[in-house]
Amino acid sequence: MNHNVYTAETPADTAPAADSLPAAGAPAWQDTALAPSERAEALIAEMTLREKIAQLFGVWVGASDEGGEVAPYQHEMEAPTDLADLLPYGLGQLTRPFGTAPVDPATGALSLLRTQRRIADANRFGIPAVAHEECLAGFAAWQATAYPVPLSWGATFNPGLVREMAAAIGRDMRAVGIHQGLAPVLDVVRDARWGRVEETIGEDPYLVGTVGTAYVQGLESAGIVATLKHFAGYSASRAGRNLAPVGMGTRERADVILPPFEMAVREGGVRSVMHAYTDTDGVPSAADDRLLTELLRDTWGFTGTVVADYFGIAFLKTLHGIAGDWAGAARAALAAGVDVELPTVKTFGEPLVEAVTAGLVPEELIDRALRRVLSQKAELGLLDADWSPVPAALAGADLTDPAALRGTVDLDPAGNRALARELAEQAVVLLRNDGTLPLARTVRIALVGPNAEEPTAVLGCYAFPVHVGSQHPDVPLGVRLPTLREALAVEFPDAEIVTAPGAGIDTADTDGFAQALAAARDADVVVLALGDRAGLFGRGTSGEGCDAESLELPGVQQQLLDALLDSGTPVVVTLLAGRPYALGRAVTEAAGIVQAFFPGEEGTGAVARVLSGRVNPAGRLPVSVPGRPGVQPSTYLAARLGEATDVSSTDPTAAYAFGHGLSYTEFEWSDLVVMNEQADTSGEFHLALTVRNTGEREGTEIVQLYLHDPVASVVQPVQRLIGYLRVTLAAGEARRVPVTVPADLASFTGRDGLRIVEPGALELRFAASSTDPRLTAEVTLTGPVRTVDHTRRLHADFHLM
Repeated sequence: MNHNVYTAETPADTAPAADSLPAAGAPAWQDTALAPSERAEALIAEMTLREKIAQLFGVWVGASDEGGEVAPYQHEMEAPTDLADLLPYGLGQLTRPFGTAPVDPATGALSLLRTQRRIADANRFGIPAVAHEECLAGFAAWQATAYPVPLSWGATFNPGLVREMAAAIGRDMRAVGIHQGLAPVLDVVRDARWGRVEETIGEDPYLVGTVGTAYVQGLESAGIVATLKHFAGYSASRAGRNLAPVGMGTRERADVILPPFEMAVREGGVRSVMHAYTDTDGVPSAADDRLLTELLRDTWGFTGTVVADYFGIAFLKTLHGIAGDWAGAARAALAAGVDVELPTVKTFGEPLVEAVTAGLVPEELIDRALRRVLSQKAELGLLDADWSPVPAALAGADLTDPAALRGTVDLDPAGNRALARELAEQAVVLLRNDGTLPLARTVRIALVGPNAEEPTAVLGCYAFPVHVGSQHPDVPLGVRLPTLREALAVEFPDAEIVTAPGAGIDTADTDGFAQALAAARDADVVVLALGDRAGLFGRGTSGEGCDAESLELPGVQQQLLDALLDSGTPVVVTLLAGRPYALGRAVTEAAGIVQAFFPGEEGTGAVARVLSGRVNPAGRLPVSVPGRPGVQPSTYLAARLGEATDVSSTDPTAAYAFGHGLSYTEFEWSDLVVMNEQADTSGEFHLALTVRNTGEREGTEIVQLYLHDPVASVVQPVQRLIGYLRVTLAAGEARRVPVTVPADLASFTGRDGLRIVEPGALELRFAASSTDPRLTAEVTLTGPVRTVDHTRRLHADFHLM
């Protein structure tokens, strides 16, 4: 295969000899006393054009170019399989050394070490590559912990716990030699038919921003470069289709899509951003200088690297049609502010060299991107004279005996599993309970449904066993994944459990209904395990490229559910899914409904403990559960015309709205005091309320604060979340909750595109969900219209007394 990459025989630019640098003294780029930017400038001054460009792309060793296993249009994008021709000029990044095929962690670390030595030894500056990996729901490597997906993070309403998880993920990655993680996803859900809903944190920008920023902070605390994605608007595609055009207006983009990214840049210390695949109003994100340079860098002050989503620069030619050739695509991306081509060299290779040489692309654009890339490599220690490729996991090991290393690196230790368990438990959402739950220990259970005995039912599409392992069916999963059947057997040792699948996830076969109904008739309760199968590009019912035409349960699952509701035996629906689904009659007829969004390797145990009552559920919906399968969008974040009206025959009202979740105890909210009912548009409101656990067991309430602006100069959502707090209370315990609400939180994008705070009446609604306000404060902003910017206050200040 001809990969059209640099070769040492290219007459125009042979590789300089490795000893062609001055010998006297250490070069300035290795001087750790200098700032990273100064070291970068010193190195740029010594580099040839090809050496510069070589730092601006990655190489995906071992990836297939004959199929579309893990990236869109992968089969159409030729990739070099031999590094030998590239290495004399250096290399910017190594793509997924652990996440391309199953490899023992210690063996993978040794292989990466050797590759890095080879890269550094081959170029005259001794510069290694940045190694990056996916880490959406854990380090995407064989035998690494599979945590709950981001939609479950959102369900916890617990940024602190997510920060702790991300730090653990980062430590594991650093231990084996990884530098950069391609997470978190900060896309706000706009249409739940979109297959990548499981990868998002929810449908509210404030929840996405706070939880996503916590993830960034955790990952960066471990020394891993976090990467925000997908910047910006990917989730707002028409009809919820993957990699489809986006037609939103400037205010939706500014007030819904961008705030999570802004928060993560301001508060997270993030060092990388990935552009989105999509085009908005005709402008692809990869070629949008107003987005990638004017907003991200000039306004928000971001100083890190902008990396391409996989093949995204080439898509400027093949999918967007704004470039006529590869050089034109490279020029458009560089001019907009993209610094690194991933996952492998395509447009930044020979086409870019030729374009710069011919004067079609200014070398200044190359230097601008290179300055950012080399500054980051300096921060990571990759330009240091004493840089070593030996990662912490292999320190002190005998590197001459690879066989002896196998099994010596544990990426799924007990501490990780404990974190995964706590996250899963906090993320389970109890949607409905007629009193059947918790279940008795000696109950006769008919465990029915396609997810009853499926180990991978708890995993999203970016978990390694699904994302990569599915292409290697002969390789073990790598982590322990108890089925729901196994988890129930552990949790209910004295119960009689009979299992019948009833149906497949997305098949039309109803032959199993009879066996399922027979099991139901002989049981005290039916636990019905429904939901999704994660996959990629149509291989699943949820995941990248697995978009849904409607939000009806896949296959014949709704028919199975209805048949069991008619059986006369109480039915507890348990959902292991990547998106919310309309549940039909179950909303009013099921004995209970338990929602778990792909809760990870400890997920079935978490569900079982909620069913038994050993865990008191405290999860809250990060996305609304639709009342009807064909009406989208059904997000709570809608203006008045987006809600049900008497002039339309369709009703988007959710069955269970954003923020909803039940507990096995009850909470009373009281004694709201508003210290000041008026504040200037530059001021703040001070309030306090009391939350009491009136039940007989400990539980956690999520105090949610929504802002309602009844009259504004542009149409506003009926309400939007501006703050929240987890409050854990013993039986009978009460806590006072003081809250400070800055006027800045009432800001929105006005008619002229500026963000403003307007005077006028507001409602501050303290609520158990977006449809369950408990206490409302009517307050007023006074004074002039005030313009605010990216330095505005972003949070309400909650305390517990």
